[in-house]
Amino acid sequence: MTERLIQSVERTADILELFLVSGPELSIKDISQQLNLSKSTVHGLIKTLVHRGYLQQNTDNLKYKLGMKLFELGNFIGEHLDIGKIAQPIIKSLVEELKETVHLVVRQRDELIYVEKVEGPSALRIYSHIGKRAPIHCTGVGKAILAYQDEKEIDRILSSCDLEPFTEHTMTDTKEIKNHLGLIREKGYSIDDEEIELGLKCVAAPIFDSKGTVIASISCASPKMRLSQERLPEVIAGIKNAAFEISKCLGYKDNSQ
Repeated sequence: MTERLIQSVERTADILELFLVSGPELSIKDISQQLNLSKSTVHGLIKTLVHRGYLQQNTDNLKYKLGMKLFELGNFIGEHLDIGKIAQPIIKSLVEELKETVHLVVRQRDELIYVEKVEGPSALRIYSHIGKRAPIHCTGVGKAILAYQDEKEIDRILSSCDLEPFTEHTMTDTKEIKNHLGLIREKGYSIDDEEIELGLKCVAAPIFDSKGTVIASISCASPKMRLSQERLPEVIAGIKNAAFEISKCLGYKDNSQ
């Protein structure tokens, strides 16, 4: 049985969504013409939306724009969006595909926090566990996030962090790290080749939110011997695809495609 939709609610939603495609400010005439509604109908709906804070009027040209109530709701959704729950089915599917451990991390200030981990069938004890903090400069997940910050923020993070050498492969020179981050941006993924733990190799990719900001990253971690040069393209493709799927769930739109 098809549910009956309420026409006035449908029209209200159409008005709000029209601002996304037709510009930041619209007059009653603009809305009436584009939605094929009478001016009296549009006026009544807009009056209610203004009263509730979903629209506001520009007193100079009498046009309308989106109000602060929508901003408040958007912030509430962003703050309460559980990225772990959103990503979990995608991560589980990737683990089944690659048969390796997959992590999800978020950035908190200048560190990382592991918020999701699904182990592969042949998992070994490795560095991470849910809730663990990790450095940003020498992990695949960290570099995948760091590479997409603006230059000023990268400089601030690298100057304020202790660039501790966890292994002989850890990069600790700021210039070398920044050059490496440039390559990550070009390729769209990062690799940690025994930088945080000897014998461990990781492939990671960034996760974008609806604003195009990198807020998290996902990685496949495995003993180095299992991530051979022959297998690497498969793992890179899997990680990048999974990261993109999670990003889409967060509202990200890749305008380059």
